[in-house]
Amino acid sequence: MTFTTLMIIVFIAGYLAIALEHPIKIDKAASALVIGGLGWALLAMGIFDIIEINTVADKFNHFQDWFEVKYPNKVISEYKFMSYELSHHLVDIAEILFFLLAAMTIVELIDAHEGFSIITNKITTNKKVALLWILSFITFFFSAALDNLTTSIVMAALLTKLIKDKEDLWLFAGVIIITANAGGAWSPIGDITTIMLWIGGQVTASNIITSVFLPSVVCALVPLIYLSFKLKGEIDRPENMVLTEHKKNPTTKFERNLIFYLGVCGLLFVPIFKTITHLPPYVGILLSLGVLWITTEILHKSKNDEQKSALSVIGVLKKVDVPTIFFFLGILLAVASLQSAGQLDIVATYLDKQFNGDIYVINMIIGLLSSIVDNVPLVAGAMGMYEIEAVGDFAVDGVFWEFLAYCAGTGGSVLIIGSAAGVAIMGILKIDFIWYLKNISFLALLGYMAGAATYIFLQ
Repeated sequence: MTFTTLMIIVFIAGYLAIALEHPIKIDKAASALVIGGLGWALLAMGIFDIIEINTVADKFNHFQDWFEVKYPNKVISEYKFMSYELSHHLVDIAEILFFLLAAMTIVELIDAHEGFSIITNKITTNKKVALLWILSFITFFFSAALDNLTTSIVMAALLTKLIKDKEDLWLFAGVIIITANAGGAWSPIGDITTIMLWIGGQVTASNIITSVFLPSVVCALVPLIYLSFKLKGEIDRPENMVLTEHKKNPTTKFERNLIFYLGVCGLLFVPIFKTITHLPPYVGILLSLGVLWITTEILHKSKNDEQKSALSVIGVLKKVDVPTIFFFLGILLAVASLQSAGQLDIVATYLDKQFNGDIYVINMIIGLLSSIVDNVPLVAGAMGMYEIEAVGDFAVDGVFWEFLAYCAGTGGSVLIIGSAAGVAIMGILKIDFIWYLKNISFLALLGYMAGAATYIFLQ
């Protein structure tokens, strides 16, 4: 049995352990970390066999050039190659984790100051259908302005303030995942894959908005319309929406408004900061967190330690869901090991040959595959396979790149671990993989196919 086969077996076994988290009673974060570590261990033990078997010549030649410049007159070793590969992926993974940590901290800080009451107090309806449409509308456009990951974290916190029953909470959260991914797909800053295509020059900001907006709307609307005929009755709101620390030391209206609007502006600042500086999003959100941190220190400096602790960044960091961050880390490491082994490139090449370059079929399959493995390496593989041409489907703003942005952005909703938004909400609200598969996956697939059909029809 080859190391490549073993890597695939380990990934599948770990994937099943994550899916069966509740029956086997093992936290998904633990399973994710195991497959992430084992994936890289197997790659390290068989790296040159894997490289030779998969003929990843460009990858290895690029490494050789880098190695000869940095280590002249030295022999290439497995250790050096693995360090090169791992450090390459670690930068991308760290960017996502730092972004996630900062975003979750900002959300917790707003929550500690009762900031979300500004929104929840204005949402007076308890009817399931009306509430679902209101939250989905907010999510769709917030996701385009912020990004789908940040929006999902904010909406997950908001849902817990509005809905008591676990089944209702999970159902609404599932629709939020679909809507967040749909909203992110049509915006150049709404999803990581759209950002990749925008920065890479495959699409322009104005064109991706006009071309993918309508399919994204259809993708979000179809599940909502379906549920509008299914859902009946009203939601039960949480009986006690006031935290213990707020009973002891209630925040003032000024404090609630200041931290809420400053937090939201801090999140909205991130895409603006990225556009101006071209720095990764995590730099902008860390800057926003720093400003909020200083603001809360000044705001509460006259209070005693007990009052100040509950309303400071240091205090709310204790509430940040660390297992979710570890889950992200494990999943991203596991997918990165498959990417370094060349497996995802092989899949992309296979699709191209199998379907004779049919851009619609290839993109739709890439979208569905992104619900199993991360959409970033799949899109990166597609970007590496095809050159930007002067005219035609592969030109700048060509049909292939536009449809790829839609499919990769929305296809991940079919499984809960198929998108950053899904993984974040899964961790925060403890949604069961199998429950999502039974109750949400069909809705996500329905919306995905309807949006894809809309795009193809418009061509």
